[in-house]
Amino acid sequence: MKSGFKKDDVTILLKDLSGRISELDTDEREKRIQAGVHYSEMLPVEYKPSDRYVELYSLALQKFSQETALAVCSVAKQIFERKGEKVAIVSLARAGITTGILIKRFIEKMYGVSIAHYAISIIRGRGIDANAMGFILARHSAADIQFVDGWTGKGAIARELDAALSALFPDVDAALAVLADPPRLAALRGTCDDFLVPSSCLNAVVSGLLSRSILNDALIGKDDFHGAVFYDKLVQYDRTYEFVDSVEKYFDFDYVPAPSPCMGGESDVERIRRDFGIADINFVKPGIGEATRVLLRRVPWKLLVHCLDDKLYLGHLYRLAKEKNVEVVAYPMNAYRACGLIKKLDI
Repeated sequence: MKSGFKKDDVTILLKDLSGRISELDTDEREKRIQAGVHYSEMLPVEYKPSDRYVELYSLALQKFSQETALAVCSVAKQIFERKGEKVAIVSLARAGITTGILIKRFIEKMYGVSIAHYAISIIRGRGIDANAMGFILARHSAADIQFVDGWTGKGAIARELDAALSALFPDVDAALAVLADPPRLAALRGTCDDFLVPSSCLNAVVSGLLSRSILNDALIGKDDFHGAVFYDKLVQYDRTYEFVDSVEKYFDFDYVPAPSPCMGGESDVERIRRDFGIADINFVKPGIGEATRVLLRRVPWKLLVHCLDDKLYLGHLYRLAKEKNVEVVAYPMNAYRACGLIKKLDI
């Protein structure tokens, strides 16, 4: 799989589908999803971010690289404590890959060991890539595997991971490690604060120019890895290592996180669903990272925010909402700073 990642940083276990699948614009893709086509069967159009939005991303990188780095430090130490020097990091493509790279780099610098890092696909409703898991288990003990993602929203991927491993690979530890875990559903977390991981602001251009993973029977055979596309059209806009390097320079090997209360998010999600008359829980996307994804690649209905004056954490969301003419609503939440709501289409 061609990507913008360095080979020393990660082994990408995906099938390259570049040039073999057409992109669908956001409205058409949303119509098909709501009509019953699984999102993993289609490829969304990957847009070049607007100049103003890139400015906001750059500002977020300046403001939150240190906070991101401290979350990396915290969760990486927990991982090494549990797994030791034989740990094999398995990042969930694509948002988890840069997190995995940072964790790998931190462990190698702090403990002086070289560790393996793979990126594989897991898809809500379709499960984990069993062929990629077989590849990894041929090279590593089940006990040494540590799954990594960027953040949790409602915990759907954590539950998907647990169910898939229980069914197919019961000896593999299903514990998921993330940087930000507002709903307290990951086994390991850097923090439960819903803070802005800067990489959540962009798609492929901060993810090695990879698309989200694809599982389409017309393109993926029974012995294949799940697929992805490399966006060579975006090479000049690639900011992957700008993000990685900006965070890495704030690594603090003596950092010990102060205890902080974690509120949990299940009550927030259920209250939002009820108050806004939403039948399908998948239309509620809580957390800064998930709200960003709604505005970037779904058809958004509303953006809920805990405080309209929170430009520090939510500035990029306000910019996206303005660009897409999405209503911003102040709404009290215990665990989250923001929540994106997907629009129900008439089909």
